[in-house]
Amino acid sequence: MEGSKIGDRIRNFREIKRLSREELAERSKLEIGFIQQVEDNTVTPALGTLLKFSRAMGIRLANFLDASVSRDPIVVRSSDRDVAGKTELSSEIGVPSSLIFHHLAQGKIDRHMEPFYIEVLPKPPGQVKVSQHEGEEFIAVLSGEVELQYGKDTFKLGQGDSAYYSSDVAHRIVALNEEKAEIFAVIYFHS
Repeated sequence: MEGSKIGDRIRNFREIKRLSREELAERSKLEIGFIQQVEDNTVTPALGTLLKFSRAMGIRLANFLDASVSRDPIVVRSSDRDVAGKTELSSEIGVPSSLIFHHLAQGKIDRHMEPFYIEVLPKPPGQVKVSQHEGEEFIAVLSGEVELQYGKDTFKLGQGDSAYYSSDVAHRIVALNEEKAEIFAVIYFHS
């Protein structure tokens, strides 16, 4: 499939499914203008928005994140993370993301989980967007410290700490001490 950017892949799948932008907007409950910005790669959608696109088109979320198809096992060396697939996910125009996702299962099209190595960049909590989508998440802190805001509760997590939670509760992860943190995350979307 042509296109190495998420917007290109969304447009390609929309065209394969023979959907107009208007039909995709109606099915996904997203604005046509926003869909055009995503397809033009001027806006990078958040994970929850990608899920809306995948549901509206009847395809797996992984199709937007993978540029290639591979055979099992999928092995990603730490030195190859940038090459394997690096994506900044955001949902606000002009606001840089505080999370850089490195995909750890690119090419495995029959997967049921989305594993990531994530760089959590330091940003004031008020500038980090809250996420809420269906599914479950597991995170483990590799380095640095993060704050997990989950609903009305806040948890400070350091190296070696982990958390498992339902993604349908509003949540966000913020790097603490004005330093980058690194986490592993596994996201599972219910079928």
